[in-house]
Amino acid sequence: MKFDPARIPDLSGKVFFVTGGTAGIGKETLLALAKHSPKGLYFTGRNSQRGAQIVADINASAPSITIVFLECDLESLESVKQAAEQFVSQSDRLDVLVCNAGVMNVPPALTKDGYEVHFGLNHLAHALFIKLLLPTLLRTAETPNADARVVSVTSQGYAMHPRGGILFDDLRTTQASSQLFVNYGQSKLANILYTAELARRYPQITAVSIHPGVVRTELVSTQSMFTRALIVVTNPFSRLTPQQGAYNTLWASTSDKDKIVNGAFYEPVGVPGRHMRQSRDDKLAAQLWEWSDKELEGYHLSAVASGGCRPPSARCRRMDTPHPSASSEVQRMPMPHLPASAGVHQTHTAPPDAGG
Repeated sequence: MKFDPARIPDLSGKVFFVTGGTAGIGKETLLALAKHSPKGLYFTGRNSQRGAQIVADINASAPSITIVFLECDLESLESVKQAAEQFVSQSDRLDVLVCNAGVMNVPPALTKDGYEVHFGLNHLAHALFIKLLLPTLLRTAETPNADARVVSVTSQGYAMHPRGGILFDDLRTTQASSQLFVNYGQSKLANILYTAELARRYPQITAVSIHPGVVRTELVSTQSMFTRALIVVTNPFSRLTPQQGAYNTLWASTSDKDKIVNGAFYEPVGVPGRHMRQSRDDKLAAQLWEWSDKELEGYHLSAVASGGCRPPSARCRRMDTPHPSASSEVQRMPMPHLPASAGVHQTHTAPPDAGG
């Protein structure tokens, strides 16, 4: 599917929140959205100088837009909480949350909270953003003509996940013995499964995961010579510019809702993604949701910041059970299954994208 960012519809009144917006795909997503008159653009990053420059650039071209940089270290759940607090203190609505930030093939390490670094940053930090911003998304979804969405940037590299999908017992270790791409693949599988589970539990919100393509960003340029060579050899003609890499995110964030299957995984641009191994594992998705919920149970917005939506009220309640073993009168909805897209099947050795 061809995509022309110039044909993005008018975004008046809409508020977007993009993680990892200071470079690469995140930055290009912001710049493209700013050309279509959104009400507000909020974005996170670690580099305050880059953040300030993006704010200045967008203010210069579109002074009517509220553009806010939220300094945030996704290796720290407390930092994530603080960024979410800042956002809800400034905005009473959220139309689209784009979970874009990520790391790939960094040396074995733990986050500040003690999780394997890929899983902690690529999945758990975004799971916390989703948890803390969910009441705002749900309130927005109840307003007239609303279309609240969550877009998670994943990767075809999810297929490199370990046997079993997610090694829950090892997530508080560095998993240093894993082969190249395995820890990254595990975190990107989590993006796909968690987003599909979000769509089942909260059908008022359109939640999709997207692969941006193999993109020439810092995430690739900072890899080892071997990894960069692997990416070039396996994708000689398909590496995208950061602007092109943002197309699938922009499509998922702004295209006609009727063209999107809630909970689905998409490849560029708007093409149903190819599933393999455990990317459609309903039980694993539910287990991941429950594990994440337990790990994050100590993180909440203040009552003032959350608008009185904790504990969940009728306005902010989730729509179905967290797991079949939990007591509830509501049954979980089945995971949406999409046919594999036509074309050559991606092998497990294909390198991940540069966008997650």
